[in-house]
Amino acid sequence: MLLLVLGALLLLFCTLDVWYFLRGAQVFFQAWFQPRIWDLLAEQSIDGMVLPHDLDYMGHMNNSRYLRECDFARFHHYMRNGLFMASRKLGARMVVGASTIRYRRSLAFREAFEIRTKIVGWDEKAFYVEQRFVSKKDDFVSAVMLCRQNVVHCSPESIIEFVCKRKIECPELPEDLKHWISFISASSQALRAESGLEEKNK
Repeated sequence: MLLLVLGALLLLFCTLDVWYFLRGAQVFFQAWFQPRIWDLLAEQSIDGMVLPHDLDYMGHMNNSRYLRECDFARFHHYMRNGLFMASRKLGARMVVGASTIRYRRSLAFREAFEIRTKIVGWDEKAFYVEQRFVSKKDDFVSAVMLCRQNVVHCSPESIIEFVCKRKIECPELPEDLKHWISFISASSQALRAESGLEEKNK
């Protein structure tokens, strides 16, 4: 019986990223039992630590792990400010449409950090989120990520109005974010032209 259980666990770990789902469940319950954040623009933070399975060959946190940790931090953020449940009730889905990350200093094994997440603004199609990895040993910003969170089957304005029960004006977007949005638009137009979509739509 023990061999069957061990075999089933081995098969499970070989076919699924079990730690990902366990971490997702942990973040869900952690956010569920924390106080609600009523200010949609408020910065929230979630703690983390570089563990052995996060390391690359250089002994630092693997680049891809930053993106994964950002996923969990955004989910935690949306749970606490009500955007996640509101989007579910409205039949909307929020998916990553674009992201960029700038690495400033690597995070070492067992280094504690926090991810500070905030919604910077939105337009008719997406939320724009900034996430910072801040080392707890000296408050150094080790990495900064910008994320475009596309809203499908709804709009950011509708979700915000559902949560706040009133219309909220989008704050002025920072210059670096405006440049990044312009880059995304230019890239999209170039790819559409490359695939012939522009000609088909004329």
